[in-house]
Amino acid sequence: MIELTGITKVYGEKKALDNLSLTIKEGEIFGFLGHNGAGKSTTIKSLVSIIEPTSGEILFDGKNLKADRLAIKKKIAYVPDSPDMFLQLTANEYWDLISAAYELKGQDHRRQELIELFDLIGHEDETLESFSHGMRQKTIIIGALLPDPDIWILDEPLQGLDPQAAFDLKEMIKRHAEKGKTVIFSTHVLDTAQQLCDELAILKKGELIYNGSVDSLLQDYPNESLESVYLKMAGRQADGDLITEIEGDAHE
Repeated sequence: MIELTGITKVYGEKKALDNLSLTIKEGEIFGFLGHNGAGKSTTIKSLVSIIEPTSGEILFDGKNLKADRLAIKKKIAYVPDSPDMFLQLTANEYWDLISAAYELKGQDHRRQELIELFDLIGHEDETLESFSHGMRQKTIIIGALLPDPDIWILDEPLQGLDPQAAFDLKEMIKRHAEKGKTVIFSTHVLDTAQQLCDELAILKKGELIYNGSVDSLLQDYPNESLESVYLKMAGRQADGDLITEIEGDAHE
């Protein structure tokens, strides 16, 4: 179980996260939704210890992340919000780096299976710099999944993936949760959240405005889509008024 209590992150005068508290259970697929700048990536980077919260506490199975950082990080697979890193390395060199960091041995078979699944056969010794965005994303995902730790934390993992790769990753997410493991991910794709998530957290300007299941949320808004409900909660009303105004201005 993962517990976030009173997590606040301040940059200058701006609060990227404001007193965020929630619990993520084992065997759960947990999704973060929110507009750009809502605090999703700040939350995820806090969970993987890239960002140090200004205040608050994060516990993994009762252990404080700040105090047991290295031991906890070995239990986490992380896909960042951008694959544009380690660009001078070849794919194999990047995966070797991950294997060394996790002290992996005898993982050649798993690596080959992931390379075949994500259709990177023949590209293993090419640099990430030479790859398309989607190929870089696949390379980072393979690196994250190589150690197969208990907790997967994925920041916009489907971005840039082709339909087959996106489908395969979603199936892997489901199977990981079925084993009693935890998957945390952020997405802008509401259909994906509705398909996969056991629970959602919706953030707006750094604040938690909803935490619960998709079904519970939709029960409060009968006969409405998740998109419509989300926009009512986190954005402008989806009534097209601003668009109409812009179109009117364009014709003046």
